[in-house]
Parts: sequence; C-alpha cells; structure tokens
Amino acid sequence: MVSYEELDKQYYDHIIRNLKDRGVDLKDIAEIVMFLEKDYVKGLDEEVSIHAINKVLHKREAQNAIMTGIELDILAEKGLLSAPMQRIMETDESTYGIDENMAITLASLYGSVSVTNYGYVDKLKHGVLGKLNDKSTGKINVFLDDLVGAIAAGACGWLAHNEHEVQELLNQEK
Repeated sequence: MVSYEELDKQYYDHIIRNLKDRGVDLKDIAEIVMFLEKDYVKGLDEEVSIHAINKVLHKREAQNAIMTGIELDILAEKGLLSAPMQRIMETDESTYGIDENMAITLASLYGSVSVTNYGYVDKLKHGVLGKLNDKSTGKINVFLDDLVGAIAAGACGWLAHNEHEVQELLNQEK
C-alpha cells in the first residue's frame, strides 16, 4: 500500500510537471504572491513566496482541485470532451463559472484573506495570469488561470496565518 507521504509526492510532482508543461513555473506564481503581499509582508522575497506556494501544493484538497482542473483543460485541448462541454471549454463561456467556483474553493482553504486576494488577482489578470488567459495562443486554460490565481491567493493566506514562521524564514535568509 502506498503511504500518504508517497501519494503526496506523486501528486505534487504531477502538478509541478503539468504546470511546467502548460507554461507556469513556481517563480511565476511567486511573482503574483509578492505583488499581492508587498504592502503586508516586509521583505517578502521569491524564496519565502515559493515556500508558501509549496504549503498550498502539498494540501490534498488543493492537489485534487488542481489536478482535476488541469486534466479538464488538457482533455478539452485534445478535443476529447463531449458536446456541449467541448464548446463551453473552447469558448471559455463567460457564464460557465465552475472554474471560478473550484478556484474559490481552493482559496477558501486559507480563509477570507485568500478569497479576497483570489477575486482581486482574477480581475487584474496579473503576471502569468494574463498569458494564461490569452485565447490567441490556442491553449485551453479555462481552469488553469483560475487555479494559478487561487494557488497564489492561498499562499497569501498561508503567509497571513503564519506570521511568526514567515518572520523566522525571512530572518534566516539575512
């Protein structure tokens, strides 16, 4: 039987591989975290931001949402969904909303700080989110853009709820 730790590593590695395959690096997400938290966490840097992102990426509920959303984007890109779902995904139908609901659920794992940050960054399409939302690329990122925003927002929530640990990490780097 596979241990929880082994499954966590498999899921994490799968997510990292899928993010990279779809053009997203942890540094891209860290840039969003630093943008959102620059006024709240003095001295926040990429390393601590990635630490917070990894906390999110190791949470099972977050892993499940991310894997599900990316898989749906991949299937849609390959034309493997049935109608009308294939059309909804190809056009990123504005009233679909399941992608945002999944992202809000992920963000809510880290409290209201994360949910409000998700809404803000989703509206702005800051950083890599603008690239992911670009329909001219031929890529289908219906879920991915929202999930990346939610990962960043979750990391912001983790930072807010773990101020002491964050300060220790920042002090260690000096």
